[in-house]
Amino acid sequence: MSPVTAGVLQLLALIAALALAYRPLGDHMARVYSSERHYKPEKWIYKAIGADPNAEMRWPAYLRGILAFSAVSVLFLYGLQRLQGGLPGSLGFVSIDPDQAFNTAASFVANTNWQSYYGEQAMGHVVQTGGLAVQNFVSAAVGMAVAVALVRGFCRSRTGELGNFWADLVRGTVRILLPISVIGAIILVACGVLQNFSGIHEVGQFTGGSQQWNGGAVASQEVIKELGTNGGGYFNANSAHPFENPTPFSNLFEIFLILVIPFALTRTFGRMVGNLRQGYAILATMGIIWITFTGLMMWTEFAHHGPALDLAGGAMEGKETRFGIGGSSIFAVATTLTSTGAVNSFHSSYTGFGGGITLLGMQLGEIAPGGVGSGLYGMLVMAVIAVFIAGLMVGRTPEYLGKKIGTREIKCAACSLLVTPALVLCFTAAAMALPTPGHSMTNSGAHGFSEILYAYTSGANNNGSAFAGLNADTQWFNSTIGIAMLLGRFLPVVFVLALAGSLAEQKPVPETAGTLRTDKPLYAGLLVGTIIVITGLTYFPALALGPLAEGLAS
Repeated sequence: MSPVTAGVLQLLALIAALALAYRPLGDHMARVYSSERHYKPEKWIYKAIGADPNAEMRWPAYLRGILAFSAVSVLFLYGLQRLQGGLPGSLGFVSIDPDQAFNTAASFVANTNWQSYYGEQAMGHVVQTGGLAVQNFVSAAVGMAVAVALVRGFCRSRTGELGNFWADLVRGTVRILLPISVIGAIILVACGVLQNFSGIHEVGQFTGGSQQWNGGAVASQEVIKELGTNGGGYFNANSAHPFENPTPFSNLFEIFLILVIPFALTRTFGRMVGNLRQGYAILATMGIIWITFTGLMMWTEFAHHGPALDLAGGAMEGKETRFGIGGSSIFAVATTLTSTGAVNSFHSSYTGFGGGITLLGMQLGEIAPGGVGSGLYGMLVMAVIAVFIAGLMVGRTPEYLGKKIGTREIKCAACSLLVTPALVLCFTAAAMALPTPGHSMTNSGAHGFSEILYAYTSGANNNGSAFAGLNADTQWFNSTIGIAMLLGRFLPVVFVLALAGSLAEQKPVPETAGTLRTDKPLYAGLLVGTIIVITGLTYFPALALGPLAEGLAS
């Protein structure tokens, strides 16, 4: 079987698995967030934190809950890292330096999971399982809570109430993420992924010495790393490491975990607004972009010319032979079109255009299908902007799902959209202008610029992957990328919740003959075009200086 055929078959198998899970998982999540019943373990949690799960919140109160919970999470994770040297189960590792501890705490709470350290050489069992793995669950649950709050804004009328953040947080964790993670961890252990609490031990004898490895609860962290679109690996090699991702089957299963909730949330959206066709329109938009990017990535990596590359079947540099170009390309697109950031190959070694595809996937806002929760609310913001543009073209007040898109709504949507590009471009410009950050670049020219651009794109978009040719473990990058991650996560949430509150206060507008049908293929095409044009206008000059220049020169 040729490598191209194998890659296509993997893609078809993945699509079939996602299709099978789409309806049951989407309906289940709709029931979870619409239920008025509280399970006994959930009641214990509410009592422990002093929350009333039945109290409705307007958007400022919902936002305060998110910010307060996230602030406490940052402080807790920061403190845990700073105290690691005195904790049991630390494997002899010392406490984390202040700037790196801040960067890591911000990273995992913001659902970014950017790592400027070697996991197996820095973090002990307590920090890995009691700190990082916990944030993998709750940061994903926060993203889903924000998405559900925005959906309720479309569903409700004449009220500013969006539900209860604490109830949404707990239900998302207990009823959705935990059950799937238990099953997924068992599957990964069966595939050969590690799950233990062993210490450091030497492996083999080599010329010049031996190699040291430590075990850990890898499978249980790996599953939520992918399912929650987190991405932080137990080992520095991330999902390219055989202890995290040993076989082609485990590779495909991990890609499935990355995509299954973001795609299924479109079904949840359609179910909650009472119109499944609206969910299908959003699904079609996400699917078109995802399949297009995957096809382009496979084409650029398989078709790269040269005698060595022809013998290898394509651009194999930086890719694991057990996954090949097909499995690596599918993974790279899935992880950068979502906010996952996990990698099973070396993105810096991709072809110029291939690296550009990973960059562009993040710069789209990671909405195809995007992160857990963040993909849906990011796509709905784009849907609001597309409706507004359509309204301008026909000269009537734009409407979406029975709600008018007026001045307040479009301001919230536009501000949410502009935050991330502003962070990416300003921090990249500062890093290129100052002398010190440039010393971290291992490459010059277009590729070196791409390393810097990729780092801030990844951080501000809450992705976490890297070109890896950049030494990001410096005070400058730990601090600035940490700030970019926090602002890139929570500033858009402010505007998304403000938009949700504004929509919930409105009176529904009856559909007329002049209403734009947002459940038709024409609108899905308009939405795809809006996403590509807005992103292209924003990032094209930067892309032209980096991956496009490199790709055209090769």
